[in-house]
Amino acid sequence: MFESIFEPQAPLAELLRPTALDQVVGQSHLVSEGKPLSRLVAQKQLHSMLFWGPPGTGKTTLSKILSQSVDAQLINLSAVLAGVKDIRDAIVKAEAVLPKRTVLFVDEIHRFNKSQQDAFLPHLESGLITLIGATTENPSFALNNALLSRSKVYVLKAITSEDLMVLLKRSLSHEKLKGMQLSERQQKVLIQAADGDARKLLGLLEILSDYVLDGGVQDEDVALVTSGQTRRFDKGGDEFYEQISALHKCVRSSHPDAALYWLARMLDGGCDARYIARRVLRMASEEVGNADPRAMGLCLDAWQTYERLGSPEGDLALAHAVSYLASCPKSNAVYAAFKLATAAAKSGGTQPVPMHLRNAPTDLMKDQGYGQGYQYDHDSTDGIAYDQTGFPDAMGEQIYYQPVQQGLEKQISERLKFIRDKRVQALKAKGSSNA
Repeated sequence: MFESIFEPQAPLAELLRPTALDQVVGQSHLVSEGKPLSRLVAQKQLHSMLFWGPPGTGKTTLSKILSQSVDAQLINLSAVLAGVKDIRDAIVKAEAVLPKRTVLFVDEIHRFNKSQQDAFLPHLESGLITLIGATTENPSFALNNALLSRSKVYVLKAITSEDLMVLLKRSLSHEKLKGMQLSERQQKVLIQAADGDARKLLGLLEILSDYVLDGGVQDEDVALVTSGQTRRFDKGGDEFYEQISALHKCVRSSHPDAALYWLARMLDGGCDARYIARRVLRMASEEVGNADPRAMGLCLDAWQTYERLGSPEGDLALAHAVSYLASCPKSNAVYAAFKLATAAAKSGGTQPVPMHLRNAPTDLMKDQGYGQGYQYDHDSTDGIAYDQTGFPDAMGEQIYYQPVQQGLEKQISERLKFIRDKRVQALKAKGSSNA
């Protein structure tokens, strides 16, 4: 009795799902006349492929349209719920309808592990199935090479605001939303909240229809539906790494306005501010270095301030640090020098410490020559023993650190040039006198 009363209704996104490419909103680079997917449909051809793009960009819809274009059996799997057994069951279904073609659509295919992905390979080779995988993750990292080599990757883009407006207007004519009247401002608020996701837009419209009476939509209704919406951000996913990369590179290029924008985007998307604080501290060391040694301390202070205040008050401390880093002189000289020194340490073997640099806390060690010939720099002219080497004897003197002509490093550069020139002269003089 209850089943007949509470019969489930399909969501608006399903009711409005396109059945042909000319109904698809967005992805014109793939579905317009003469473009790749349009040509496949026209020629009634199909190959295994991977759709890579953000949520709500049409991956599932396109798989259905393509399978229908070749009159194929469509089997849907979700990698969130399915396993190897489900893949085997799909293969049995594919064999049962031969010679009819079978398209196996796997949503969230990146969630399958390597062995699960390998289960597709023999059936792709034999032509029993045509695989269409959908993923929000970069296939280069999420899928194994064997599967990638057998599939064509198509990149789907977030739906533009203009295309979302087309979808919104089309949706308002549907029976489920019949009579709903939206002002231009309200439409823009909904589109902004959808953030390039067509399915999200339709979901917001459907929720809004539950609030309004007689089609009259108030601004408060739209605000209620869209409150709490965040921009796309997936911790550990592509959006995460792309945005932290953008923040870091804008700091490097001395662009505080853009750096603050990406900081705000990450915080708005729900990124852990402590992670940002760690990355900002790294930027101070890697990108600013000795050009402004104050930067590292300022970033540590910003991190501690955030720990004490939390969000949103502590977010301002991170903005303080980011804007300072982006505005101050830059130098990666220490970063580059340390990489050279590390490479030398790894490739040079276990070079012994020169005797004059060794510590000699016991008489036995002194008798062995430890510390012999060491010059205490503070007792030397200029406070530096210029003729005293610092590297293992087999290496000779090396130069790794090359300060840039920015900020404090400009002064450091001048001082080091003076010291290095004097050291070269002193070591030459010492060598000739020993000879």
